[in-house]
Formats: sequence, C-alpha cells, structure tokens
Amino acid sequence: MTTLDPAAPDPAAPDPAALDAADPLAAWTSHFVRSDDVLAYLDGNSLGRPMTATADRFRRFLAEDWGARLIRSWDEQWMDLPTAIGDRIGAITLGAAAGQTVVADSTTVLLYKAIRSALRARPDRDEIVIDDDQFPTDRFVVEGIAAEHGATVRWVHVDPALGVTVDDLRTVVGPRTAVVLVNHVSYRSAYIADMPGITALVHEVGGLVVWDLCHSAGVVPMQLDAWQVDLAVGCTYKFLNGGPGAPAFLYARGVLHAELTPPIQGWMGAEDVFAMADGYRPAPSIRRFVSGTPPITGMLAMQDMLDAIEGAGIEAVRNKSTALTEYALRLVDEHLVPLGVQVASPRDAAVRGSHVMIRHAEFRRVVAGLWDRGVVPDFRNPDGLRIGLSPLSTTFAEVAAGVEAIREELAAG
Repeated sequence: MTTLDPAAPDPAAPDPAALDAADPLAAWTSHFVRSDDVLAYLDGNSLGRPMTATADRFRRFLAEDWGARLIRSWDEQWMDLPTAIGDRIGAITLGAAAGQTVVADSTTVLLYKAIRSALRARPDRDEIVIDDDQFPTDRFVVEGIAAEHGATVRWVHVDPALGVTVDDLRTVVGPRTAVVLVNHVSYRSAYIADMPGITALVHEVGGLVVWDLCHSAGVVPMQLDAWQVDLAVGCTYKFLNGGPGAPAFLYARGVLHAELTPPIQGWMGAEDVFAMADGYRPAPSIRRFVSGTPPITGMLAMQDMLDAIEGAGIEAVRNKSTALTEYALRLVDEHLVPLGVQVASPRDAAVRGSHVMIRHAEFRRVVAGLWDRGVVPDFRNPDGLRIGLSPLSTTFAEVAAGVEAIREELAAG
C-alpha cells in the first residue's frame, strides 16, 4: 500500500463502488445491523455497530442460559467466561497465549488495577511516566494514583499530530521509573506507538509498562507475548463491537502474576471463591484481577465480533483498515484541504491506526450538521473531526459519502 505525498499532485480518488467490489472482506459488512437513517457511520472507533448474530445470541441467553438454567449457569459456564473470552481476545487479537487475559471491569477500573499493581511491584521507585496527549481517563487515573501514593508524575510532551516515541521517553525514564503508561494508538492522531521498542526501553531501566489498547485491539495486529509486554488494558465496545458499556479486558504477562497484587480485593479474585475465608488470598492466575461478580450480559455481543475477526483474520482486517484510511486521506486531500482542512494524522500508513483526524475551526458546527443528515463522525475538542473506520463494517461508499457531506457542510458555512 503506497502512502500519499501531500506535496505531489494527486489524481482523483478511485470510484468507491469499484473499491467495494474488489474488497475481499466486503461480504462481512452485511453481518452488521444497519439503520435507514444513517448514510455513513464513521465512528466505529468509538462505538462499533452491533452484529446481526447478536440478536439470536441474546434470545438464546434469555431463554436458555438465564431463563432455563438460571443460577446453575454459573457452575456450567459463567464462572469461566471472563477467562475464556479473555483467552479468545488474546489469541485472536493480541498475540497472547492462554491464561494471561481476563474480561472484568471498565477500562478506567482496569487501568487503575494495572497501574497500581505495577507501582506496588516496584516499591523502591516513585515515578509514573505518561505523555501529555493521552486520553483523559489515563491522565486522570495516573494523577489520582500519584496523589494516593506520593508518587511523582513525569509528563512527556509529544506532538499531538503524532504520539509518544522511544526518543521522547529515553530522556525521561530512569532508576526512579516504576511504571510507564502508553496509548498504543493515539486517540487523536491515530499514531501507532512502537510497542516493542518502548517496552524494551522501559525494561532496560527496570520499570514496568502498561499499554492502553483501546484504539488498537481488534484492528491493529500485535504480539504482546513476543514483545514481553507487562500489562495492557483495552475496551471492547470499539473495534470488538461489544456494545455500549461492555466490560474491558486486562492482559498481564504470566511470569508477573505472582508479583502483581490487585488493589481491589474482591471475592471473585480469591484463590478459592467459595471458601468464604476470613482473609484474602489472591488466585495464582490472571483471575486475581477479577474483583466483583463478572458482567455476564456485557460479555455477550463481543463474542460475535471475535468470531468475525477470527474468520476474516486480523492481518486481513488490518489491510482493509489501511485501505480505508488511505482512501479517506485521498478524498480529504482532494475535497477538503482546498477548504482549509488540515490533516492531523500520520501520512505513513505503517504508523497510522484505523481513524483519520482532520482539523478545521468550523468542525464543531459541521459535526452537528452531519449528525442531523445521517453522517456520523465524532468531534474532538478544540477543532478535530475523526473519521473512524471499522474495517469489517465500513464500506468505501460510506467513506466517500461522508467526506462529500463534510465538504458540503463546510461550503454551506
């Protein structure tokens, strides 16, 4: 896949119908619920479309698993669901062997658990390193943990059109570094951070690294085991299509389980759940990161998307993602840049995730108008519009229709 040279004249973008006809993953788009009043859904990086198969899954769950088996389903399947689905997420999307990934709480809670566990595992160190363009949840959680423990936050300034790099971190990490928190894919620019390089750098100075995978899980291939990642947290309602509020997952490298003590000690993470013991002893496995009763209904929808990603193959998903963002950039350059729009995502597809950030002073107004006409991207303060492209559910025709609508709204203003 070639990348665009913004300085070179660019021929007109190809016909979207031809691109859809040639798309080897085109058939997957029919597996998702469609809405007659949505012309182009360009926000799959915030909330993925539901899959048509999920309606049958919910019906079976109500009639059989919950309705007929009732509480017996805990013994028959539900107790193991957090780790069973965690293993599938690990195998299909993370490059992780079984026994290291679990589905449990929200992203925020699991980030808290991961960072606190890492900080506790390095008691002779007092610094948490994070860049200044990470998602608000990540920054807020780090600030709260630092305040609780008297730790120091080391902020790394990064280019918001890109993201944190090995060189950015090299001058900051050192003997006081306990944990480094990094977004794998920047929520603004879609820049893909160098996971193996940054992980190796943090290990060189004796620290632990926590990766936020919210904008990469299910769309950007990775190898957590091979790259010796310590901990990672990701949500399931974006590219894993688990639905609004679906629980997040946590990965912890197997060799670290014994030294990672979760800060929220709940009965479901105990060594013997039904011993009703007087004191807490954590499970020796990844299950120690489960605290309360697992959100079983929240884990239903994501299973269908995992089936789809497994069927299509994560590398094929990535190829479609790259093709969609390349096409979006060609359209932006052709139709929107002449209207004053700026591209705020990497031009190099190798370091770009599955959305394109563009900037214009009028985008707050434009996005409101787009939503009214059934074109749904999202707005990011102060002037950013994200074109989010979920490869298995998004067509090239949607991208073309969306960019044309953006052009019309800008021109009308």
